[in-house]
Amino acid sequence: MNTFLKKILPILMILIGNTTYGLGVILFVLPTGLITGGTTGLGLFFQHSLGLPLNIFIAVFNIAMFLLGVWVLGKKFAITTIVSTFYYPIAFQVMTSIVGDRVLTADPMLSTVCAGIMVGAGIGLVIRSGASTGGMDVPPLIMNKLFGVPVSVGLYAFDFLILILQMFFSNTEQVLYGIMMIFIYTFVLDRMLVIGNSRVEVKIVSPHFEEINRRIQTELDRGVTLLDIQGGHLRQESHMILSVLSNRELVALKNLVTNIDPNAFMVISQVKEVRGLGFTIDKKNHK
Repeated sequence: MNTFLKKILPILMILIGNTTYGLGVILFVLPTGLITGGTTGLGLFFQHSLGLPLNIFIAVFNIAMFLLGVWVLGKKFAITTIVSTFYYPIAFQVMTSIVGDRVLTADPMLSTVCAGIMVGAGIGLVIRSGASTGGMDVPPLIMNKLFGVPVSVGLYAFDFLILILQMFFSNTEQVLYGIMMIFIYTFVLDRMLVIGNSRVEVKIVSPHFEEINRRIQTELDRGVTLLDIQGGHLRQESHMILSVLSNRELVALKNLVTNIDPNAFMVISQVKEVRGLGFTIDKKNHK
């Protein structure tokens, strides 16, 4: 059962992510006439300039980018992108039919925020599953492979270029809302990629490092690394304790250290992701 879930879960995340992305566009971008980046933004440009239906453009463009990606980026790209490439246009058409003319809000600011959250969360779910949303994700990936341009830089450049194209049929206020939406969904996307993986790194300097070391391992069941250090003033040799734990365990650790040495020096830092034994590898199944 666990093996089956591991295989099916990424596909479900891709489907849910694309659905969330599409709903954000259908419920908040289209009804209020907002503009955005990505494939949808490019589709809005061609819809206004050539009268090409948005769902038709998305389907044709996604397939074209998919074929280009397979040619330049190879089979690995195809495997991770094929679900999004063919599911998103179909889901977009179905959801458009279901939603119809329903408008949740006419407030452009509220629509911008809601759209940014949903688009960012949707793309984040897809990327967390190890896949790509296809479409306008492909050109930055190609530029990265051929010219070494960072993917994030390419994404920003294409998004703002698409916003500029939409300036021909949009007013200044719509453009500003579009820029705001890009920043919102980029922020949400970044948070989605690290959610559930962030941990706390703690560095402890104390003459009672041996006892603190032992009790962290026995009472909190967390690994500890001892680093050789030298005091800057007295030049005394000692050890610094380095440990990584969850946010919930931080209070217990601080109480443990304070009870042993109230004068202990502690540095606490937030880290975005931790991988390895005890975090991404289960101790019980480790041999």
